[in-house]
Amino acid sequence: MGPHPAVAAIRLAVRRVLHDILNDHTGAPGAPAPAEAPRGSDAPPHERPRPPLVLVACSGGADSMALASALAFEAPKLGIRAGGVTVDHGLQAGSDQRADEVVLRLRELGLDPVEAIAVTVGRQGGPEAAARDARYAALDAVAERHGAAAVLLGHTRDDQAETVLLGLARGSGIRSLSGMAAVSGAGGRYRRPFLALDRQTARKACMAQSLPVWDDPHNTDPAYTRSRLRHEGLPALEKALGKGVVEALARTAQLSRDDADALDAWAGQAETSVRDATGLLECAKLYALPPAVRRRILRRAAIDAGAPAGSLFARHIEEIDRLITGWRGQGAINLPGKVVAQRQGGRLVIRQG
Repeated sequence: MGPHPAVAAIRLAVRRVLHDILNDHTGAPGAPAPAEAPRGSDAPPHERPRPPLVLVACSGGADSMALASALAFEAPKLGIRAGGVTVDHGLQAGSDQRADEVVLRLRELGLDPVEAIAVTVGRQGGPEAAARDARYAALDAVAERHGAAAVLLGHTRDDQAETVLLGLARGSGIRSLSGMAAVSGAGGRYRRPFLALDRQTARKACMAQSLPVWDDPHNTDPAYTRSRLRHEGLPALEKALGKGVVEALARTAQLSRDDADALDAWAGQAETSVRDATGLLECAKLYALPPAVRRRILRRAAIDAGAPAGSLFARHIEEIDRLITGWRGQGAINLPGKVVAQRQGGRLVIRQG
């Protein structure tokens, strides 16, 4: 008798991602190894290529515990080392003890190395954004220290639907509607195997394997936007529109990502053609571009000048765009990061103020 259907589903999702990581680590299937790399069992042990390490980011919740168990099961079969990390945000009493418990559970699954990282959460961008920034900074540091090929994240299709709705509410454009990518981060470090699976599948997998899980009280705290969306917003939408809203939103994310990627590529190609010999953006040439392409170039220029990407909103880009499409002699535009955009002699100058 095979594993529970939920367990089989999560293992299959992880197996596919691990195959992708292996291909990225060793090159395309069938590609020859570098001439200087020792090959086969004839090479001395200390000269043999070390198997890649894949880490799982685990909070102790159902999604990440299901992911950790699947990684522990699948990685050895592919010759991959598997480890885990949990981040202690320090936002709740006893969070350090819970982090220690997660470390113990991950080790019981056979993961190694495993560690807990304590972080200090700031205030910039609100509590949820600040916690996310601190978490990813910690995961980046751990991955670099251990030389990990990838870090697996337990985001599900439900998380994707919530992300799309949050982007829609912010009016941030098609890139925001594209939600979370299956592969993201520097060098494709972060992988999300569960984006096609719902949250209940992960929870059922934990139950089938008798895996203890911790339900973060923040996930039901109405003080947090995502919590209100999860427990009030999405249920209301499903009540009004019928079942299938989550699946539709996740599908919208993928379609939006495909469109956004194509527009980003177009903007990257067009950018060189709208700069003069000194590298300044020429307003007349920018004006001739489609708005979606032009605004991407403007956003990229603002970020290159020092504007933080997370603080640069659609309204900022629209204000810069009016220097090109609605020029009335207006003054400079102040942007986040002390960046200033202004029009001078038919050129758009974006720089530190």
